[in-house]
Amino acid sequence: MIPSFARLLRAGSVARPTRSLVAFKSSVVASEEQAVSLTPSDDENKHFHEQPEAAVATAPSTLLSTFDHNKSGTPSPWAVFDAWGAAADDHLHKDPLTADEMALLDVDSVKIPITETQRASLPDEADILKAYDHLLQTKSSVHFGYPYNLAFDFTELSPFLKYSINNLGDPFVPSNYGVHSRQFEVSVIDFFAQMWKMEAGTYWGYVTTSGTEGNLHGVLLARERFPDGILYTSQETHYSIFKAAKMYRMECQSIPTLPMGEIDYDILAKAINDNRDKPVILNVNIGTTVKGAVDNLDRILRILQTLNIPREQFHIHCDGALFALMMPFVEFAPEISFRKPIDSIAVSGHKMLGCPMPCGVTLSRKEHVQRLEQHIDYLNSVDTTIMGSRNGQAALYLWYSLRKKGIDGIKRDVMHCMETARYLQNKLSEHGFICRLNDLSSTVVLERPLDDTLVKRWQLACEEDICHVVVMPNVTPYKIDRFIEELVECREKFGRVKSIRQGSPLTKLSTPW
Repeated sequence: MIPSFARLLRAGSVARPTRSLVAFKSSVVASEEQAVSLTPSDDENKHFHEQPEAAVATAPSTLLSTFDHNKSGTPSPWAVFDAWGAAADDHLHKDPLTADEMALLDVDSVKIPITETQRASLPDEADILKAYDHLLQTKSSVHFGYPYNLAFDFTELSPFLKYSINNLGDPFVPSNYGVHSRQFEVSVIDFFAQMWKMEAGTYWGYVTTSGTEGNLHGVLLARERFPDGILYTSQETHYSIFKAAKMYRMECQSIPTLPMGEIDYDILAKAINDNRDKPVILNVNIGTTVKGAVDNLDRILRILQTLNIPREQFHIHCDGALFALMMPFVEFAPEISFRKPIDSIAVSGHKMLGCPMPCGVTLSRKEHVQRLEQHIDYLNSVDTTIMGSRNGQAALYLWYSLRKKGIDGIKRDVMHCMETARYLQNKLSEHGFICRLNDLSSTVVLERPLDDTLVKRWQLACEEDICHVVVMPNVTPYKIDRFIEELVECREKFGRVKSIRQGSPLTKLSTPW
């Protein structure tokens, strides 16, 4: 029996942070009174759609002086795992690129020459790369809108970039190609299997190119198991699930969502009941793309039980791109594991852990993968994955990150993200912005700024009339204070966005979740 992470924590075999997990959880979950105080009144809603008065924004120095850096929201202790300072605050003050640097990065400068005459007219590669490095540092320091942990340091792995590491074929069946990292890949798979409570010998998985590939594989397993099944998923599901349904020519029903972004359970139950003659394929979101909403797996399982859908007639895939790696470390969070009747989980590796290339992990019950197996003589391995050639560097980088951070390090990063997200929500509310934060999330949703320059500077992810900030380990309270300052200035200059249509995301954001 593989010991659970919770049991390891209780047994004391993992060092605990100075603040207890219970204290951490209580700081994240708002009481009913707090929830009411965050709900806009009628007057506030009216003001929300009006132009603002010329109020003076709180200065950043005031924000800093009122924030206790010894309490919640302090920078992650694992931010030292940071190659160039993505989590550092001084990069906000770096000079922007000069006109000459920008010219070095335009299409004409980076074109690949065909003749020596063309080469002579182009700038040197060293100058181009220096300007590009400056650009990436500038962009990374104000990265708020997408769930990527930019605080990492893989300098120790740089010698391995001289090798073409390819894990082609099945991770558990070595091929004739010897330059691979299968042992590291299997170790990563074993880690996630332990975290999601799978028994040895019952699971299969591999390191993917992204969360999307993990979803493509999970849905493919479901389609192979139930060729005539119907895929049910919420309207706020990541686009890769709908892409999979289209690629595999599956019947797919997009279920409306509740205001906070969870699937509408009543509508889901009715849809399943109306199609009782066909197998049920469910995608359960462990954190939706925009709102970070977590579908209630236990409630969905109760729906299946109430409708008397037998286990052999349903298949559940969990899209846990970001939060499936965070939830096991949040005390009293619902359990997402294979001790429940789920069939596969996909998670991204470059999001919570951080990695210089997109990657992920997919894990599934072993019996489902056997339907895909096909021996390939050319590889001397088994074809079970979406891709043939697979990036062995990604497996090595994930292994290194997990080994360096360990259980305690990941837990501290999660705590930092959740607490700092609460700090952002509180600061937005203090300054009169309508915002929402799901309980099991580090994604803060707010009204979309009217200045596109600000949106692009902070790289905010937008959906119609709302946007969001995904708080990751490299996001600090200081950066949040600077963001709030610029957001207030934007509101004073351009006003506030109005709902673009009835039932728009902004309208839902203005109602209690």
